[in-house]
Amino acid sequence: MNDMLFLGLGYIGGGLGAGLTLVGAGMGIGRLAASAMEGTARQPEAGGQLRTSMIIAAALIEGIAFFALVICLFAVLNFGMPKAPAAGAAAAQTEAHK
Repeated sequence: MNDMLFLGLGYIGGGLGAGLTLVGAGMGIGRLAASAMEGTARQPEAGGQLRTSMIIAAALIEGIAFFALVICLFAVLNFGMPKAPAAGAAAAQTEAHK
């Protein structure tokens, strides 16, 4: 029973971590784009420089978000998946059931 609880908590933790990562990245890129659009509206001649800076910053945000998603995937793989019993433990269980 305890293993099933542990299995569910691993999946819940990975899902929450991935969700928070995507929400944070979306908010960051949205705020970045809004600021760049506002800057372009105020000073249209600086639009090219603002666009370049915005694309670089958005790429960095997406890179960090992707890294966090990979960490969440590793957490699910390490803590969410059931562990196979060791060879000695499996043999002991088979002997005990005979």
